[in-house]
Amino acid sequence: MKTLVIGANGKIGQHLVRLLAEHPEHTVKAMIRKPEQRVFFEDLQAETVLASLEGSVEELQKAMSDCDAVVFTAGSGASTGADKTLTVDLDGAAKAIEAAELAGIERFLMVSALRADDRSHWTKEMTPYYIAKYHADRILQSSSLAYTIVRPGLLTDEAGTGQIAAAGHLEPGSVSRQDVAAVIVACLEDTELENKVFELTSGDSSIENALKTI
Repeated sequence: MKTLVIGANGKIGQHLVRLLAEHPEHTVKAMIRKPEQRVFFEDLQAETVLASLEGSVEELQKAMSDCDAVVFTAGSGASTGADKTLTVDLDGAAKAIEAAELAGIERFLMVSALRADDRSHWTKEMTPYYIAKYHADRILQSSSLAYTIVRPGLLTDEAGTGQIAAAGHLEPGSVSRQDVAAVIVACLEDTELENKVFELTSGDSSIENALKTI
């Protein structure tokens, strides 16, 4: 399986590309915005492609045209304003989904956010982000793609433990970015998780066992 990682230069994206590069059954293609970002991925012997979520659908379609799966783990970041949240987290996701349909992509995996579907959970300062995630998820669910939507809790940079909790709805909690990346790999390898949406936090079950309950 060849997978395009959108948001490859982000923290989850870098963990994910590294993991996929270690699996001989996977081929990974990292989508980056700047040529200087290539160095990290070249060290992993991972293919790169220059493209932007603020570009055209055609640009994104070309970037994924030789791939079987797409992982969307991009985000505008906490330091940007609501305008970038709209153009990257929402419209960028919408364009990637449209491009994936045109490219004949088999699997589309979206990294969303815990309680993205529950407006009562949204804090005032995070509302633009949650709005973007809510509508991006709905666009994906109404598409023709075989999708999986992963909604992790508060992201940390701690080392992954491989111990998680996964369910349709969970109490708020945290999870390491490294464990999120490992869950994404497991989802790509399991067709039983197609057209499923689940929340993810640290827990006391192995990734394999936790995902069996979804």
